[in-house]
Amino acid sequence: MTTHAEQITAWIDSHFDEEVAFLQKVVQQPTDTPPGNNAPHADLVAQLLQAYGWQAEKHAVPAAQVEAYGMQSITNLIVRRPYAAGGPTVALNAHGDVVPPGDNWTYPPYGGQIDDGYIYGRATAVSKGDFATYVFAARALEALGIPLKGQLELHFTYDEEFGGLLGPGWLLEQQLTKPDFVIAAGFSYGIVTAHNACLQLEITVHGKSGHGSMPETGHDALQAANKILNAIYGQLPELKKIKSAVAGIDSPTMLVGRIDGGTNTNVVPGKVVMKMDRRMIPEEDPVAVEAQVRALIEDAVRGEPGIRLEIRRLLLSHALRPLPGSEQLVGSLQKNAQAILGETIPAVGTPLYADARLYGERGIPAVLYGAGPRTVPESNAKKADERLALDDLRKASKIVALTLLDFLAQK
Repeated sequence: MTTHAEQITAWIDSHFDEEVAFLQKVVQQPTDTPPGNNAPHADLVAQLLQAYGWQAEKHAVPAAQVEAYGMQSITNLIVRRPYAAGGPTVALNAHGDVVPPGDNWTYPPYGGQIDDGYIYGRATAVSKGDFATYVFAARALEALGIPLKGQLELHFTYDEEFGGLLGPGWLLEQQLTKPDFVIAAGFSYGIVTAHNACLQLEITVHGKSGHGSMPETGHDALQAANKILNAIYGQLPELKKIKSAVAGIDSPTMLVGRIDGGTNTNVVPGKVVMKMDRRMIPEEDPVAVEAQVRALIEDAVRGEPGIRLEIRRLLLSHALRPLPGSEQLVGSLQKNAQAILGETIPAVGTPLYADARLYGERGIPAVLYGAGPRTVPESNAKKADERLALDDLRKASKIVALTLLDFLAQK
């Protein structure tokens, strides 16, 4: 390593207890989405950053827009660190909103408890852990005291679980930022350069309630919904035949994740609401897929007496694909990971979808990289006892800091 690289890694080592304490505070402030009251967390993060002499711009999304979206409050943060002219703007993006903890935890879901080399809590791995990765990587870079060029931005956003449209999407739409490169939250042992697209639909089946002793007086919305379920799941064998050429991505998937309906045990269900998710591989056309799925649903109940459908799009996200410039991010991250981890980390795709696509849609090269294990299941992300190995946090912070040095140091 060069002297500057050695100084960066030494600074992170000497400040690592502080980094862990920072992450604990970030984890201990709940951000369950839904309901999505996330402005208080942004206020906390902005306050924590003031201790480092950093001013976080607070960009509150208008309340009416947030409520129509199904959340309660969103305040996105941008921290700008401008240096000398002549360099790129590099943005680091992590999201603070999380799925609710659910059951079966053996550690407090918002405790940030340390045990046997791990920190436990909702979003320790995805993606509050990278609030810490990125803040301390940036601090380590600036602690060098060397001439830098360009600008570093930290984007902390709060609606990834709802699709990101009022997070990075809103910041970009409002022309509050337009970086040249983006690193978004990911895991330590792989760089994600592509991810799936996603279609989410809400399907409302309207029938007519009737007394349970005389079901013929009603039109059973649940029976109609069952036909739709059979049509959706009957397509899965065909989807398995479709294969992506992107390493790390296999086939499209489709499922119904939530069903609500009926009024009581002895009443013919007059209304059923289903929410479905269709993941698309990068090679698929999202517009064509949505048309196909809508036709599948409509055909399943066509001609059913007394049945009426409403199909509402909840989300249509596009895939992340490598753009010119992505190879510079990949090359730097792989070089620095080799130095820190002692291994070559792959650049692959993932079947997940993330906020990074919103930068890519605007022509900004973006990859996912941050603190975490080799696979999502290892982290318990979105499950009980989500956790992050502290050693992975330390190493990822060093790798990101060294990558920032590659991009922003004056040569």
